Amino acid sequence: MCLGVPGQIVETKGEEALFRGARVSFGGILKDVSLACVPEASVGDWVLVHAGLALTVLDEQDARQQLDDLRRMIELEDELSDELSDELGEGEQERGA
Repeated sequence: MCLGVPGQIVETKGEEALFRGARVSFGGILKDVSLACVPEASVGDWVLVHAGLALTVLDEQDARQQLDDLRRMIELEDELSDELSDELGEGEQERGA
């Protein structure tokens, strides 16, 4: 499964469409990203990024919703991992008794 992550453009670089790039903020972490697929993107825009390539421009509401969804997925994974660890620990105790 591939995962695209929303980020906000803080700086653009270059003029030629195929070689344009940007510094994109992912929660304060800045990464260089290619804008080859979204030459219309500009500073302040939100973009969906996969493997260093901005795939589409998002409106801010969609970007924030996707970030909230990703955070919730991480929380659920942590909860399920804790539950599984607890269940496995109980199973080992039962076998040892």
